[in-house]
Amino acid sequence: MKKELITKLHKTFEDCARQKDGVEFWLARELQDLLGYKEWRNFGQVIDKARIACQNAVQPVADHFVDVNKMVEIGSQAERPVEDIALTRYACYLIAQNGDPRKDAIAFAMTYFAVQTRKQELIETRIAEWERLQAREKLAVSQKELSGVL
Repeated sequence: MKKELITKLHKTFEDCARQKDGVEFWLARELQDLLGYKEWRNFGQVIDKARIACQNAVQPVADHFVDVNKMVEIGSQAERPVEDIALTRYACYLIAQNGDPRKDAIAFAMTYFAVQTRKQELIETRIAEWERLQAREKLAVSQKELSGVL
């Protein structure tokens, strides 16, 4: 995949993120276009698989896939509600994992989430090592104080 395409897809994905009450989310209909699905019913099948994966992972599906309505213009400035789904980053990850890997955008999303997961693992490992180092330093200071008292 070309670097320009990767850069564009990454920026577009992050730019589509929304926030409400401190919670980051994406709208499924926007993600549908971003991931290269032309028809909602086809993308809906991917969402259904992702919901099953979420449920099988013993995660609360309702926390990651929230049904919402949004108003869309249908012409002559009239609007009507359309069903949509607010998705957490985890839900987007599951959708990417259950999408068609022949689509460039899905292949990118799979790689993107794999890299993000690895980064998070490294950060957590470094934090754990730092906490262990802090505990050792505290223990060393305590032992010196105890030796001084004896």
